[in-house]
Amino acid sequence: MIQTHIHHICIQTNTYAESKYFYTTVLGGIIHKETANFHTRAFNTWIAFTHFFIELQTGKNEQLLQSSKKDCEGITHFCFYVEDVSQAVKSILDSGYTHFQRKNNQIIYTVEGSLLAKLIAPEGTIIELRDCFEI
Repeated sequence: MIQTHIHHICIQTNTYAESKYFYTTVLGGIIHKETANFHTRAFNTWIAFTHFFIELQTGKNEQLLQSSKKDCEGITHFCFYVEDVSQAVKSILDSGYTHFQRKNNQIIYTVEGSLLAKLIAPEGTIIELRDCFEI
């Protein structure tokens, strides 16, 4: 078996400006490279995080992309490990971003002894924040 790590995930969006703002300003990613007019896409942008990248791109030829459903096959969310979920949520809320999924009307809740929170990116990607790496 090949031992490796995740290099990037690719997220397509109809809301490029909002998604770029979210992944950089709200979540703290750093634009590594932004390319306009990339293979018939308005933009293809690499956003760096500590251990991986998000490749954020628009549809080809100004195509309106279709949203996926929560109960679809394939990736349903991705997760950032954070040192302190409460502090991460406070930082996100302080940035003005408020689109969190709630469980029992709570933003932060416990699952199997670990605190977590889920927020929804402008293009609909669900992002989990978790303070424990144990599975």
